[in-house]
Amino acid sequence: MEILTVPPGGTPAVIEDRDGFRKAINALRLGSGPIAIDAERASGYRYSARAYLIQFFRRDGGLHLIDPIHLSGAPEINSLNEILAIEESVIHASSQDLDCLREFGLDPKRLFDTELGARIAGCERVGLGALCERLLGIQIAKEHSAVDWSHRPLKSEWLDYAALDVALLIEIRDSVEKLLLESGKLEWATQEFSSALQVAPPKIKREPWRRTSGMHQIKTRFNLAIVRELWNARDEIARDLDIAPGRLLSDIVIIELAQKKPDSFESLLELSIVRERIRHEHQKAHLKTWWKVLSGVYEMDQSHWPDMRARGEGLPPPKVWREKYPIAYIHYQHARIHLTEIASGLKLPLENLLAPDLVKRVIFDEGSERTYIDGEECRARVSEALDQGKARQWQKDLAIDALVQALCESEPPIAPQESTPNE
Repeated sequence: MEILTVPPGGTPAVIEDRDGFRKAINALRLGSGPIAIDAERASGYRYSARAYLIQFFRRDGGLHLIDPIHLSGAPEINSLNEILAIEESVIHASSQDLDCLREFGLDPKRLFDTELGARIAGCERVGLGALCERLLGIQIAKEHSAVDWSHRPLKSEWLDYAALDVALLIEIRDSVEKLLLESGKLEWATQEFSSALQVAPPKIKREPWRRTSGMHQIKTRFNLAIVRELWNARDEIARDLDIAPGRLLSDIVIIELAQKKPDSFESLLELSIVRERIRHEHQKAHLKTWWKVLSGVYEMDQSHWPDMRARGEGLPPPKVWREKYPIAYIHYQHARIHLTEIASGLKLPLENLLAPDLVKRVIFDEGSERTYIDGEECRARVSEALDQGKARQWQKDLAIDALVQALCESEPPIAPQESTPNE
């Protein structure tokens, strides 16, 4: 297998000025076919999810690396969008990159997502490296995926990695399209690509501090109040400094402080977890802030402590249905079985056939304990629910009969009998 460490034409220098940006855009305009796009963020290092490097490649249009920090707000972005309004943009795992590309000002109008397309085509491994190996017979280095892309200057080996991310992307796109055509799934993928461009940014969840790692160890409302106040203080500082929250104060330290409840600043400093996990100067600089937060919680009236359980905005989990909503649970069991059979037969991941949350919403029906007898009435309700949940037409066509059948069941599915050793 061929091993590539740099693109076939070499890695170009990073473009940081408007003149170079204009030349790159003109080159892309003169190219042919789709435009490959990728972005590198500094996840785990920075609070923001902005792009710190954006890569472009087009056949006969060259490979270009641009620094979006230096070129933020450049009027030339409008010229690039004129091209993207006409030509197809090829992005691998677009759900990860579209937000930061749009933050920079780019607005792709036609999409081919190689990761999503490969999933629908039935590929078992859909990472960029795996697709390069399977479809092109080329192995590319992926060891720099988690580096700090906000670092300047960017290291040459990092730029080689970034350039490879787009240098082969058009070839992968063509190979994935061939698989989709051969399996009769190209129209399905086309609908998914169109939908991906329309997905709104995720809503900010209520009480995000409840997702702190290790929350299962917190058993009292008082301890929960400590977690909440430390998490919120950390988040505010991290946002102001544009640093990943965990690099200021890790979740494991927050949980430990909530459990140990040091009664003085000195006792806080003596905790082994503090000595082990707060070692860097940028972390030590906020030790007094964490003590101030703790002191504030100690003086807080318990009426301001949070409830142990969050007031959910979504559906109760299916494990709760078994006791509280037994008919809905029966319907859900049948739906899972039917949809799994369909997905398996089509070599589709179950979550791509129909989003799990949408399946639950169709089945739950606001806690209804009704089993349908009239299939047409049931079909109309399921159809409306799928439309409201923004299911694509291909998903609706494949899943609606299975969901209708599930909602007409009144008995749990028969569990498969286990074979005896003699069978």
